[in-house]
Amino acid sequence: MSRSSERRYDLDALRVLAVLLLIVFHSARVFDVFDPFYVKHPQTSDTLSWAAVALLNPWHMPLLFVLAGAATWLALGHRRARTYVGERTRRLLIPFLFGLLIIVPPQAFLARRARGDHDSVASFLADYWTIEGDLSGYTGSFTPAHLWFIGFLFIFSLAALPLLVRWRARPVRARWLLVAMPLVLLAANELPAPNDGPQNPFYSLALFVAGFLLLADPRAERIIHRHWRPLLAAAAVTMTTVLLVWRSGAEDGWGDGSPPDVGFSLLEQVNTWVWVLALLGAGKALLSRPVAGLRYASEASFPFYVLHQTVIVAVAYVVVGWDLGLWPAFASIAVASLAVTVGLYELLVRRARPTRYLFGMKPPPAATTRRDLPLVVGQDGRR
Repeated sequence: MSRSSERRYDLDALRVLAVLLLIVFHSARVFDVFDPFYVKHPQTSDTLSWAAVALLNPWHMPLLFVLAGAATWLALGHRRARTYVGERTRRLLIPFLFGLLIIVPPQAFLARRARGDHDSVASFLADYWTIEGDLSGYTGSFTPAHLWFIGFLFIFSLAALPLLVRWRARPVRARWLLVAMPLVLLAANELPAPNDGPQNPFYSLALFVAGFLLLADPRAERIIHRHWRPLLAAAAVTMTTVLLVWRSGAEDGWGDGSPPDVGFSLLEQVNTWVWVLALLGAGKALLSRPVAGLRYASEASFPFYVLHQTVIVAVAYVVVGWDLGLWPAFASIAVASLAVTVGLYELLVRRARPTRYLFGMKPPPAATTRRDLPLVVGQDGRR
């Protein structure tokens, strides 16, 4: 089987695991000591903030952008550019616009309610669409919320397409990225944008393109695969160092552009990139075979992403009013949000052609005939 048509179970599994981690991450944001969120619990938690938010934040969204770039390399192996543009429009732009109109506004509405504003839905919608502030929506203003990731992917898919098509048609050497990517990320982070990190479009575009290039160079992939254990150890060391510096507050005393400031910023990017490489290598080593439920979970991961944060905010809005301790509240939000999101996907999204279209899914497969039923008992097609 050629690399163009090979099903990369490891990439599917990594994407599913990364999307599931969003339940942990955004549930922990309800208790976060670092930043505001749509709904906050009266108690905040240093432990959750550092063990979930600070630990996941440096590499989680970068990994998703790299996986999206890798998926683009595979997609362009058996699609014309024109077909790819149409598919990206249907599977990214349509869900993005639908999400902006229907899925996201309840988060801002509940954010206002959580802050004591009890206006009606009609009153809320009357001024919600006025774009103002930092677009976070944490105070109830207009926001793309978590769908910024999907909007970025759509723009990147079109803007980078001429270059990606050219690279797809010829051998590419990407081994230099294994070492040089932290410098690329450091430079991208300095380009003008409202935010740093993945919400800086130059930064996330670099990660998207890097994911494409890594899959284009089999030797680069083999290096990552062979060295995933040392890479994982390096990720643990760099993460520990970064967290210790953040925890100490030492970076607050460094002037912008000073040697310690630049050196630590580079270390942060090394940490991000080593985590991404380690997880790609570990995925290739450990997750390269189909497992029960992977096909279902892989198909569900994108609608799950679209739905999950609104569900978490709604569940948290209810749970913070209960007389629970911090850890039971966190567990209640995480478990209930996972169950409700899966339930919404299964009952309202997966089974109907219109909702599948709105959530970026392919049309449902043809109905299985009674004659076929005894032959297929599993999603992998085994008898």
